Amino acid sequence: MSERAAPFYCPYCGDEDLRPSEQGHGAWECAACSRAFQLKFLGLLARGVRRTEGGGDEI
Repeated sequence: MSERAAPFYCPYCGDEDLRPSEQGHGAWECAACSRAFQLKFLGLLARGVRRTEGGGDEI
């Protein structure tokens, strides 16, 4: 796995003109809308949890 996950588009305007930011790891800047955002990996989902048709979780 690579050290850095690169987004494909800006989550605010949808443009693809993104550059890594100097603010730190996972920070990106969008040249189209002049916004900065940060990506963060939160973790893996539990394998035993599944969505049911009723919208609840089933173990």
